[in-house]
Amino acid sequence: MQKKAYEIKQLFARFAANESLPFDQEIFVEGWVRTNRNSGKIAFIELHDGTCFRSLQIVYGPELKDFEAVTHYNTGAAIGVRGKLVATPEGQQPFEVHAAEIILLGSVSDDYPLQKKRHTFEYLREEAYLRPRANTFDAVFRLRSVLAMGVHTYFQDRGFVYVHTPEITANDAEGAGQTFLVATDAKDPVNDFFGRRASLTVSGQLHGEAFALAFKNIYTFGPTFRAEKSNTTRHAAEFWMIEPEIAFADLEDDMDLIEDCIKYLIRYVMDRCPDEMAFFDQRIAPGTIAKLEAVLNAPFTRMEYTEGIRLLQEAVAKGHKFENNKIEWGMDLQSEHERYLTEEIVKGPLFLINYPKEIKAFYMRENDDGRTVAACDLLVPGEGEIVGGSEREERYDVLKTKMDALGNTKGLEWYLNLRRFGGCRHAGFGIGFDRLIMYITGIANIRDTEPFPRTSNNLKY
Repeated sequence: MQKKAYEIKQLFARFAANESLPFDQEIFVEGWVRTNRNSGKIAFIELHDGTCFRSLQIVYGPELKDFEAVTHYNTGAAIGVRGKLVATPEGQQPFEVHAAEIILLGSVSDDYPLQKKRHTFEYLREEAYLRPRANTFDAVFRLRSVLAMGVHTYFQDRGFVYVHTPEITANDAEGAGQTFLVATDAKDPVNDFFGRRASLTVSGQLHGEAFALAFKNIYTFGPTFRAEKSNTTRHAAEFWMIEPEIAFADLEDDMDLIEDCIKYLIRYVMDRCPDEMAFFDQRIAPGTIAKLEAVLNAPFTRMEYTEGIRLLQEAVAKGHKFENNKIEWGMDLQSEHERYLTEEIVKGPLFLINYPKEIKAFYMRENDDGRTVAACDLLVPGEGEIVGGSEREERYDVLKTKMDALGNTKGLEWYLNLRRFGGCRHAGFGIGFDRLIMYITGIANIRDTEPFPRTSNNLKY
């Protein structure tokens, strides 16, 4: 049997581009059996080689050597196929391979966990090392790869510098305190390697600001960690963040960049993952494509937090029932409130801006009213918040006062000094990469967007 195999992706790409294919010629393909069904006189294998979302149909009959043995090749078996590529204009696929030889390259035991039946996402999480072989996760992780490339393409094409901010840090960027300690001695939280308390990063932002004040426009894209024991569909202990920082910029510039970036990334994956997106639209969350097209075609409304609170209070007065009906200025809005504003009020994406300073991070720029900060959350229909950003506090005295009050100045003197040494107005935002995948695909649980999810009481792999 020949060594060089055609990739299934290559065959479909050539067909889509109207390029010549070796029809009625012998070719060789290899991959894994998705299904193997025998009708007696003829049998069919759905062959998947991992190069694209689509599979290739293999047709074989009793004239095939070892026909009976081949009919018992299980789902998941690795095989090589030599046969003739045949056009099938009336078929579900544009072509198929009529096999002359099928060789077993890797057998599958009868206790293979992914049998030919529907499995729940909960079950597949328990078999996470195998779930990339299932259709849904084939689509999710292929799209994840494409979207990651889209992130880099977007920022690199616009002259942003990619910065690898540290994963081990001495600060908690947002002051939440829910970090994973890094220690060489489990009995001593003060790391004897570094000589001080160390933790896994919750954000690359503070280090990113240092680079933005040298390179003007930078971005980070990497893993971050939160030690919250939140057993929800939207929280994970390890997740990836996209965090740009832009110098000589204010909140309006920040929102312009967010809108452009989100629209670009949605279009990027829709253009490059049509089969996967069709699958999500048909099998996972009907209406997903229409939802995304609406975002692409809609202007992003901008609304003051104070106005949002007024509209929510007005809705309650008119009889609308929220799970939390006590709407007050100064509260941190819940997803139900955010969705009401996007779905019922503006009927599209919404930037909610200028939040009360008490519910936002210390580094956000205080507005002249003394009550709010120049922050924004991008809210979208069906999801709520998907991006959070702000103008950063560039005034040394104002920031120092806030940090002293919080007691987090020690160890962050360097961050304050950025304001003394050529500081300027600057802004940035964070996109939870895994949550963005949830929004684009319609996948309901963040655990199903990550290859090996890390959550409370879950470290099987």
